[in-house]
Amino acid sequence: MDMTMVACCQLAPVFGDPAANRELAAAAVTGAADRGASVVVLPELVSSGYVFRSRAEAAASAEAADGPTVTGWARLAAEHQIVIVGGFCETAGGELYNSAALVDSGGLRCVYRKAHLWDEESLWFTPGSAAPPVVATRLGRIAVMICYDLEFPEWVRLPALDGAQLLCAPTNWPAFLQADAAVNRMFIAACDRTGAERGVDWVAGSVIVDPDGWPLAEATGADGPVTITAECQLDLALDKATGPRNDVHADRRPGLYRRVADPGNSGPG
Repeated sequence: MDMTMVACCQLAPVFGDPAANRELAAAAVTGAADRGASVVVLPELVSSGYVFRSRAEAAASAEAADGPTVTGWARLAAEHQIVIVGGFCETAGGELYNSAALVDSGGLRCVYRKAHLWDEESLWFTPGSAAPPVVATRLGRIAVMICYDLEFPEWVRLPALDGAQLLCAPTNWPAFLQADAAVNRMFIAACDRTGAERGVDWVAGSVIVDPDGWPLAEATGADGPVTITAECQLDLALDKATGPRNDVHADRRPGLYRRVADPGNSGPG
């Protein structure tokens, strides 16, 4: 079975300077591609920085999905024949979104808008309302979500049920992914950021996890920007068996779980 090198480029974006951040991301992506990476993940809001103090500040760094940041990523993806997933501050229809784009050699494949907003994000951004997309690429089926979304197991289950082999998650904190990966039998690559911004120090906890929940690469404790890589046999995520008689998808009993999505439902009936 083919191996796919997945890279997480843990960066320190410049707050409020999308042009500088485009150069920063381009250099990191090119470096990862030169090392053999076929999938490159960038941090959450890498285009703008994170610690906004007003909606106007967020709007000043926001771009449309066909703006220079995402179109630049698409050019890099075509040049290197890779998949890139990165976070950007999106403007669309008069709203602002904490978004992530997936591009490959064919251009923009999807934009995902963060559904679960953390803390002050809800003051600047509109939450997304669409399920995490799963994109069929030449490397396999790749899903996208962002940071705090990973704390909701129901949300992570959705792309797994839709056949995702690799979940790429731009983040701005160290994500706890081992359980998400293991219970869904899929690879997860979460790209955190590093550095300090307006009094906030990032932990720098990027990690790539296999379908058994074991970290293949992690950047915890790294001093400054760093790129981590891992060889991932994505076809392993197509096998949901955990033993000769068990399968994490086939063994599900959704009728017993209705209360998870419907608090008014007291249980099976």
